[in-house]
Amino acid sequence: MKGILRVDYEEELNEEQKKVVFAGEGPVLVIAGAGSGKTRTVTYRVARLIEKGVDPSSILLATFTNKAAREMLHRVECLLGISLEDMWGGTFHHIGNLILRREAKKIGYDNNYTIMDREDQKDLLETTIEEMGIDRRSRRFPKGDVVANIISLSRNTFISVEDILQKFYPQFFDWIGQLSALFALYQEKKRQLSLMDYDDLLYYTWLLLRENENTRRKYGNAFHHILVDEYQDTNLLQAEMIDLLAQEYHNILAVGDDAQSIYSFRGANFANIMRFPERYPDCQVFKLETNYRSTAPILDLANQVISFNRRQFPKVLHPVKRGGEKPVVVPLRDVMEQAEFVASQILELHNEGYDLREIAVLYRAHYHSMEIQMELTRRGIPFEIRSGLRFFEQAHIKDVVAYLKVVANPRDEMAWKRVLKLYPGIGKASAEKVWGVIASSPDPLTTLEREEIISLLPVNARVSLASLKDLLFRLEDLDSSPSTLIREVLEGGYRDYLVTHYPNYQEREEDLEELANFSLRYQSLDTFLSELALLGEMEGENVVRGGIEDDKIVLSTIHQAKGLEWDCVFMVWLCEGGFPSPRSLGKEEDIEEERRLFYVACTRAREHLFLCYPILGERNHAHSMVRKPSRFLQELDPRSYTKWRGGMKK
Repeated sequence: MKGILRVDYEEELNEEQKKVVFAGEGPVLVIAGAGSGKTRTVTYRVARLIEKGVDPSSILLATFTNKAAREMLHRVECLLGISLEDMWGGTFHHIGNLILRREAKKIGYDNNYTIMDREDQKDLLETTIEEMGIDRRSRRFPKGDVVANIISLSRNTFISVEDILQKFYPQFFDWIGQLSALFALYQEKKRQLSLMDYDDLLYYTWLLLRENENTRRKYGNAFHHILVDEYQDTNLLQAEMIDLLAQEYHNILAVGDDAQSIYSFRGANFANIMRFPERYPDCQVFKLETNYRSTAPILDLANQVISFNRRQFPKVLHPVKRGGEKPVVVPLRDVMEQAEFVASQILELHNEGYDLREIAVLYRAHYHSMEIQMELTRRGIPFEIRSGLRFFEQAHIKDVVAYLKVVANPRDEMAWKRVLKLYPGIGKASAEKVWGVIASSPDPLTTLEREEIISLLPVNARVSLASLKDLLFRLEDLDSSPSTLIREVLEGGYRDYLVTHYPNYQEREEDLEELANFSLRYQSLDTFLSELALLGEMEGENVVRGGIEDDKIVLSTIHQAKGLEWDCVFMVWLCEGGFPSPRSLGKEEDIEEERRLFYVACTRAREHLFLCYPILGERNHAHSMVRKPSRFLQELDPRSYTKWRGGMKK
């Protein structure tokens, strides 16, 4: 390819990375240890392919966040000095959406389907449950969000709803008949309303590629090289989707770390990475074992931790950093003393020059942070909890997006009902009535002018309906950029709604202004809504204002901390009954995943690692019980760490 810059691979890569980057054609499995430069390796592999003459449009990069794909592609563009706008890169859901936008008619959908987010999915399920007339008063029936989880797990693992209930939700097994009927009706309603949930984007893409040979060959021939990041986190549906796309050329490069496979509860299948050499017997296997993140003592301990797992690709992380202090194991009297120790040590580290944002407290379960939150608050130490609502899940964001969804797909039931209920005098019952008329109309928007709808509403709601009608007509006539439409919604009455409904209306208005700015990068409303729906599901895909991040301690579950790193890491509740999770004690495979979780936590630390556990735990109001250290601590050679008794350095 002409005009590209020459990359100095000898200067930029170590020997392990170069072997991957210069690997020949055919299937390749890369076992990339924590902190080993995985992203750099994938980036340079893409650059090398293009440098050899591979057309960027024939390269597919599948990642678990759109942000990761954008960063990798941007780095390749900087390396080569070219544009990669024709290259497909993004999440599996994003890739599925791109294919289905072209091929949806082959599965009985229009190409302008709306993607539901999790809240919309829950609402549609609740509506379907009501339509089925299921009596929830006599005995408990799962709520819409629980049903959504059951359906999602079934779709992504190819396990029947009956088996999912038996394994994960036995308390609902008596409802198997109704749940199976609900699942079927839910699928039918989505098709009628031209809606897809996130799982549909994967499932229908997989189904299309499997059942339609011409379509499979079309996309298989389009992608000469397929690269998959974080392969250990794929579920069966994602792995099979990639296998189908790779059938033509077999040029698939799967990058991941079996030792960091920790998401089975989301449907991730550990066997995908372990059995990759079985599915591709001619594959080359490379290992990245040079760690650029942690000090030698931390890696010595982490290598020990994972060595006790039987099912793995054995590897040993080697440090680039030399020196450093051993990890510290800290037994403490109880959870309160544990919290006091963590807070005191944080202040000491801060006095030594560490920024608060470079210190994290990690835990297995969210409730493990309760006492620590209390102690940090008492001492005035600022902290951030990595939980709560994401930007795109906030009510005011979803409200404005609902207006845009109505314009893009006037048959989106959930969007209509959300918008209608924003207006005075229109509650749930009235919204249902209005939707009933709209749903049967060939032109939903003009239906708002009909006397049939107006007569359904009380007098005070008729003014509201007229206001909504005028706004929607303006939005439809504008046919403009998403940014213009968002600002028109604000001007058309939603700003007044914010003022009357929220004490912090100014902050919410600023959020919407930022959303409008964010949307400027999208040319069409359909593209914006598709990407917004996908962004709302992905971790870390937030609209961020400029400015310096506040200096705060990070409190996080280990699952949420994967992929991140800090100078100093505290792990708490490392006792039996706390970590591993009591729910994992039945099966060896579950214990091994818990051990991988411990390994992930240890490898987040660059310089200091504190492993804490309370000795005493409450049994009842009058007595305490002695807790044993976690079995994962008991497995370690005592020479690999320093022990501080009572939180005191010896």
